[in-house]
This record gives sequence, C-alpha cells and structure tokens, in this order.
Amino acid sequence: MVDMHRLDVNGMSCGSCVASVERLAKGVSGVESVSVNLALERAVVTLEPRGSLDDVIDAINKGGFAASRPTDPLERRRAGQAELRRRGQGVGLALLAASLCMLLTMWLPDIGHLGPTQLVDMAGHGAIDPAGVRVNHLLALVAGGAVWGWAGAGFHRRALTSLRGGRANMDVLVSLGSSTAYVWSVAVIGAAFSGRVLGDGTVFIDGAAFIVAFLLLGDWLEARARFQATDALHGLMRLRPEEAWKLNGEDDEATSTAVPVEALAPGDMIRVRPGELVPVDGVLLSERVLMDTSSLTGEAYPVNVKRGDEVHGGASPVDATIVLRVTEAAGATLLDRVIGLVEAAQNGKAPIQRLVDRLSRIFVPVVILLAAGAALTWSLFGAPVEQSMLVLVSTLVIACPCALGLATPTALVVGTGIGARHGMLVKGIEALEQSTNIDTVVLDKTGTITEGKPRVAHIELLHGSIPELLGLAAALEQDSLHPIADAVRWSWSNFDRSLPEVQRITVRPGQGLHGETEEGAVAIGNLDLMDDMGCTLEDEHRALVLVRAASGSGMVLVGHADRVIGWLELRDQLRPSSKDAIAGMQGAGLQVIMLTGDQKATAEHLAEEVGITTVMADVLPDEKGATVQRLRDEGRQVAMVGDGINDAAALASADLGIAMGGGAGIAVDAAQVVLLRNDLMDVRGALDLGRHTMGKIRTNLGWAFGYNVVGIPLAMGLLFPWTGWLLPPAFAAAAMSLSSLSVVANSLTLRWWSPRRWEN
Repeated sequence: MVDMHRLDVNGMSCGSCVASVERLAKGVSGVESVSVNLALERAVVTLEPRGSLDDVIDAINKGGFAASRPTDPLERRRAGQAELRRRGQGVGLALLAASLCMLLTMWLPDIGHLGPTQLVDMAGHGAIDPAGVRVNHLLALVAGGAVWGWAGAGFHRRALTSLRGGRANMDVLVSLGSSTAYVWSVAVIGAAFSGRVLGDGTVFIDGAAFIVAFLLLGDWLEARARFQATDALHGLMRLRPEEAWKLNGEDDEATSTAVPVEALAPGDMIRVRPGELVPVDGVLLSERVLMDTSSLTGEAYPVNVKRGDEVHGGASPVDATIVLRVTEAAGATLLDRVIGLVEAAQNGKAPIQRLVDRLSRIFVPVVILLAAGAALTWSLFGAPVEQSMLVLVSTLVIACPCALGLATPTALVVGTGIGARHGMLVKGIEALEQSTNIDTVVLDKTGTITEGKPRVAHIELLHGSIPELLGLAAALEQDSLHPIADAVRWSWSNFDRSLPEVQRITVRPGQGLHGETEEGAVAIGNLDLMDDMGCTLEDEHRALVLVRAASGSGMVLVGHADRVIGWLELRDQLRPSSKDAIAGMQGAGLQVIMLTGDQKATAEHLAEEVGITTVMADVLPDEKGATVQRLRDEGRQVAMVGDGINDAAALASADLGIAMGGGAGIAVDAAQVVLLRNDLMDVRGALDLGRHTMGKIRTNLGWAFGYNVVGIPLAMGLLFPWTGWLLPPAFAAAAMSLSSLSVVANSLTLRWWSPRRWEN
C-alpha cells in the first residue's frame, strides 16, 4: 500500500532546480517516486508505508529549497501577490536611491568637503577637488552602497553560483560591472583621504546603482508575467470540487455521504444538486435534465441530457438533482486533461529572451577577457598602474549591460501601456513576439463571433396575441436562472404591463416548465413537453420548428390549454463588428477558421453568414487544444481567439492566445492577450502592436550592442598609439548612460502608435 502526498515547493527557478528537488526527495528512505511541477511549484511524492513525509520535507529544505505541506490555493496566491508587491516596492526604492546618487554627484551644488586639500582640480564625476573630498559623493556612496550591496545581493549570489559551476551569465556581468564601478569609487575616495589621487579621481557611484536598479526592474516584470501564467491553472482547478455526495445504495431512498473527490472510483454512484459542479466524469442515471455545459463546450444554452448520456466534470445541472455512475476517477477526467494541456502549453521561453541569453554567454566572458587582457597588455608595455586600472574600469563600465537590461522591459512597459489605453491587455514579451508571425486565426463561436447571450430573435404567433404569449412565458420563467429565462424576461421588459397570474409552476427536467391559470394549463419548453401536456401542433408547424432548430435557433414553444399558441426563436446575436473584422483579417492575408463545440449545422449556418469557409464543429475542450496543436504541426503560426472556459486549453496551446475581456475568467487567464472591448476588430490591432513593440525591442538591443562594439575598443586604448587619446572612465560612463537613454527614448516612441481598424 502506497500513499500519494502533495507538497508546495518554493525556490525553484529552472529545470535544474526541478531535478535537484527530485533527487533530494528520492534520496529519502521509503520514497517510491517523485514528480515535480515547476509552473505550479508543487511536488507529488509517492511513499511506501515505512516512508515519512516529514523526512522528505526536511531533505528538500536542507537542499536550499522551501518545502511544506499544501496550503489553501487562494491563501497561497495571496502570499504570492504580497511577495510581488514587496519586490515592486524594493524596485521603487532602488530606483529612488539611484536617482539620488545621480543628483548628488552631477547636479546638486557642493555641500562641503572633507579630508586633505590641494589634491587635484576635478569636475563632473570627480569626487575630489583642491578643497578635499566632496560631501555629496560621500552621501552618494552610502545610498549607492545600499543599492549595490542590499538590492543587488541576489545578482552577486547568482553570479558566484554561476562561476562556481563554470558558467558566466548575465548576472556575472551585472555583478562584475556594478562591483567594479562601486569598489573603484570607494578606492578613489579612500585614497583621497590618505592624500593620494587614484587614476584621475573619477567615481561611478550612480552608474553602479542604476545598473542594479534597472536590472531589478526587468526581473520584477518577468516575475509578474510568470505569476500570471499560472492563473489559468488555478482557475481550472477551482472547477473541481473537493467533495462529492456518494450514494450508499442504488435505490431511490439511498442516503449520501460527503467524501473526498479523490476517493471516488469507477462504478460509484454520486448525487449532484442543481447549481453544484459535477466532480468527475460519469453516466446519467436520472431520466433527463438541463445541464449547463458552458464550462466545457461553450454552449450558450443548457443542454438536454437523457439517461445514459455522458456527463463531464465541471458541468452543472440546472433544473433537477441528478444521479451519476462514475466512469473516470479524479485525475483522469476531461477537465483534468484540459488542465494538463494548459500546463504543458505554458512551458517554454520567448525566443528573443533565449537570443539575449546566448549572446550574453558569449559577450560576458569575452568582455571580461578583453578588459583584463587590455589592462595587462598596457602594464607589460610599461604603462603606469593607474593607466592600466583606467583601461580595466573603462572597459568594464562601457560594457556594462544596463542598456541590455532596459531593452526588453522599457519597450514592454510602453507597449503594454499603450495597448491598455486602446483596450488590449498584453501579458508579456512572449505574446508580443509570437504576434509578429501569425498567419492563421482560429475563432471560437459563442461569445467571440457572437455576443454569448441568447436573445429572442423571432416570435411565431399561432393563436392569441404577442403580449399574451410573452406574458405567459415570462410568468413561467420569472424565477428561473437559466439563460433562456433571461432572454424571455428581457423581451417582456419591453411591455409596460403586469404579468398574468400563473400558479403551481412545476419544473419538468429536460423539458421545461408548466403551471395553471384560470383559463387552463400553460407550459413553456420543447416539443416533448407540448406532447406530454396534450398541446396540439399541426404537422406543418411541427416541421417548421424542426427546420428552424436545425438552422441554429433555440426553439421554445408556449402552450395554453390544449394547443400550442406560438413559439420563440432564440439566437445568439452576432457582435456588430464580426463580419467586417473577419473580412479584414482575410483581406490582410490571414486564414480564418471557426472552432466550436456547437453542432455542425448550427456552426456552418453562422459561418456562412460571416464569411468563414473553414469550420471545425462538435469539438470538445481537450480536442480543441489538440486541433490547434495539429495546425501548428502543419507549420502554421496560430492565434486562437476565444472567451469560454472550454477555450482555455486551445488558448494556451496556440502560438498566441487572445481572449475577449467579457468572457470567462479562466479564458482571460489562459490567454496572452485580452481584448477589453470584446471587439474582433482589435485582433489585428493586437497583432500590429506586437510587431511594433518587437521592432522597438530589436532596435534597442541593436543600440545596446552597437555602443559596446564601438565603445569597447576605445576603452581598451586601441587608438592610443596613433592619437595619444585614452577613453576616460567618465566618458565610458557617459557612453553607458547615453546607450540607456537612447533605449528609453526609442521605446517611448511607441506612445504614438494607434490600432488600425477596417471598414466594410
């Protein structure tokens, strides 16, 4: 007998961390298997009877991670949000302190001097002058030291770990560049107090502080994106109830007991009440019921489910308590497969970030070798120690990756900000990058092309008057919660009169409702209910009802006494801009595909109306994700546009997931772009925003590396033999600052961007 336990594990940042946690846990006696999920920061440990979960937790914690028993998911997310806020506050303080350093060293007037006098006549970044060491620079040294030593401690620790592992990443250059600039500044001021001038007395306190502050800003933006990436998974998990009502027998009088969902096995029988979520997949044993399957299929209307039909976890009965026989236990349901697809689709890293990392792996060691080699070469040729030190400092300072750190986050901040102004929420750099290559747009139907809210589109009157028909329908539906009732009440609201009196209203599961009036029985529902109530309908009208239903209309018949007095045709209305938006996408060379869980006839009828030629209908949620993946396997760059929970896996599986802002929260979480205006016109705008923003990021990276390509040879003194000119550290710092300013200025030009829209 083995037991499975879940653990929360914090402190993991990469695949090697996952391997380390698994290795630490497997080293504990009694552990049969371990599975670690980096995105969820969770480990599943299978223990033999002799194993101890506490021993596993201790082993992982001793390895430098933080393992604990599972906490409440909502509480854990609140803790994560609090940590992000704390880090954001730290970034703000670091930027404030760095700005103070710059003010003190460059723009504020001198507030006094200390130490020996008559040292050297300096200006600008010089910390010393004939009157002694400037107090401004001593204050800046304290503020800059706090940023370099406290705020930048993480960079220094990771750089040391990287070097111990035989690697040199961006953290090494950040740590080495900021440390060299700050330590040199300390040395200059310390030498001045001893009566000596080190080099030419230039300090780089503000440069050291801004290097750390800007890189912290980039890291914080990345952490926010990663935190949001798990929102879809947490939202899907909330669709799974923790307990189920298991029946203790098979007869109608059987009692039920609340048991953990994990304890259910195929063959068990469970009871689900109206409004509750179905916990696992099963077969309906009750006669019939209206089932809300919007979480799985995106259907706007409740579905009529009969005895023997399959019901999936995450659905909810609308009008009756039902009994199910379990067919799939927890962990193997359709909803679980959707969760797995979302989780798998969210792995990976934006190619532009991988490019920067690859360049940095080459750039960092090369710059270090060039700086050290240049300093050593000048020493061997008899240059003074100060000159060699100047070459070393200038080369490291001018090659500092401040602009590299700004290249992505500044364009990301400006691009996402201007997008939000136009109603487009972009969640991170990967979304912007992927949008540049899209050639296929896959559209969900309900809530994307359509409004997602059924409304009465036509009233067919056979007897009496329209107010009479609508009044009886609204009176029967006045206390109902399903979408059909809302549509009926909405239509009745156009009449300024009171509802007729209807008594003894009774729900007929899977059929509709009936009641009593002074003139006789009244009913609203489907053809089966009309037949059961004895309400006659001529053959030609019955055939017309079936034809209209096949065209995609939701048919609701109203019977009074012994005859059908008419019916309501409900349709999910097209969004006003859908036709023009789809025509515009096709005109721009994008292939548009409709992907929906609706019936084929309904989907094709709507597709013809909006001009879509490729339709994929009757597709379940897990099949939606697989369908999108097949399109990608064919070499297409796919953008998925949806709004329902059922679209979550497809949104996460696509190259670019775009959600309508008025849709289900989980779809919004799973998507990389959210359109707040619920307007398909903004799909092209979002793609255009990505292209412009990525263009700025690439230009920024070009500026950043371009300054280094030009500046590093100058800092190394390659022109000195012919010109006698050596790049001073002050110039190197100015060049570094200029590269950063050019990156910021280039990013700010995104503020002039506006989305393009189409006209019919």
